[in-house]
Amino acid sequence: MTTFRWYLVGLAVLFGLYVAIDYNRPKPLDWTPTYQNKDKIPYGTYVLHAVLPDVLGTASRDIRTVRVPIYNQIEGEDEPDPNTVEVDTDSEDEQLPTDSTSQDSAATSAAPVPALVDSVDVADADYAAGLAEAGYDKATYLFVNGSFELSRLDCRSLLRHVARGNDVFIAAEQFDLHFADTLGFTTVSAPGKRRRKDASLESLKLDSVRLRLTDNALAHAAGARAFALPALGNSYRIELDSSVQATALAVDAKQQPVLVRLPHGRGNFYLCSVPLAFTNYFVLRPRTGNFSFAALSYLPAGRPTWWDEYQKQGREGEQSLLRVLLAHDALRWATYLALFSALLFMLFEAKRRQRVIPILKPLPNTTLLFTRTVAGLYRQGSNHQLIAEKKIGLFLEYLRTRFHEPSLDLQDDATRERLVQKSGVTRAELDSLIRRINFARTARQLSDTELLGLNKALNDFRTAAG
Repeated sequence: MTTFRWYLVGLAVLFGLYVAIDYNRPKPLDWTPTYQNKDKIPYGTYVLHAVLPDVLGTASRDIRTVRVPIYNQIEGEDEPDPNTVEVDTDSEDEQLPTDSTSQDSAATSAAPVPALVDSVDVADADYAAGLAEAGYDKATYLFVNGSFELSRLDCRSLLRHVARGNDVFIAAEQFDLHFADTLGFTTVSAPGKRRRKDASLESLKLDSVRLRLTDNALAHAAGARAFALPALGNSYRIELDSSVQATALAVDAKQQPVLVRLPHGRGNFYLCSVPLAFTNYFVLRPRTGNFSFAALSYLPAGRPTWWDEYQKQGREGEQSLLRVLLAHDALRWATYLALFSALLFMLFEAKRRQRVIPILKPLPNTTLLFTRTVAGLYRQGSNHQLIAEKKIGLFLEYLRTRFHEPSLDLQDDATRERLVQKSGVTRAELDSLIRRINFARTARQLSDTELLGLNKALNDFRTAAG
């Protein structure tokens, strides 16, 4: 046992050393593009979010991280049921006519909304009434995502937010189809090599996208006119419809726009198809960091800014997969009870089960049946002599075992005297029984009456001796 304990101690020490070495060894660099402001990995946006007040020329308190849908943030309320959108018809000033001529005139009188707004659902009175609102608080909405997804309610609220005179900056490789069709643009991918996670800097330079600012003054202020950014695979560019009045602010090597300013109402959309330019790795690099700062310099300075994290992290406190079950007391306790029951089941079922022992029926006692069968054979043959011999033999065995007479001689007078004393029968009864036994042994044939008399005498002796 002492040697075995030393073996256990050695194994425990080796295991502890392995855990310590594995815990303290350098962690592999994570190249996953998360675009989250809390991630300090190469493709997170921690650095840009930290320096955003300096870039936009606003106070840190005016930079707000948003963890709610677009509609909730802009309208200040939860999303309504899309099947039942209510329109306020109490005020005659806000109620708009249903014909298209009246709608166009109302929108024109409120603000110089370009023809692009007509491609939106301007038949919605709530949308048009929102454009006519005065004194609306200004705020810049900023998105840096891999893909930009939003619902129809979010799309309508975002369009109205820009039409009121706000700016929205969206950096994403892919955009929601409804949103892109509404504004009249698409993102097109150019085939490229898929970058490995362990790719070196040399391979990153070979597989890259070259970007160029179109504003010479801004490029001179940024310190470079062209920037080379590696691509994760396909590089994306922006294609605009012929009817859209937009300004290309940055293009790629093929003179295709990757950063455009698209006016909408009294505000502007800034769309960028290279979100990697805003991640930590390229913001911190001197040769590429100024591109993101130059792109954000188009946004108005000193204005409150909303940094969206809802599309990347979801609502705050809702990361758990069981958040719906844990939000209600009844469901939470039911979940805990189910987990506890499952744990008990595993603990008891994990024990080794004993093999089921089959129930075996006892074998039937056929001795009596065998005796009756043999007796029937003797009786059918009328051979009572053999039956008498069997009964006499059993009786003599009874005397030997019952009275401890190993050498039993019934003809000996001393033996008879000992049997009388041990059994308690009279000498006359014993002599009569011995005469019957001797007659049965010497007779050639016994009748039924003689056999019954012998059997009765033997039974009476056993009864008296018992």
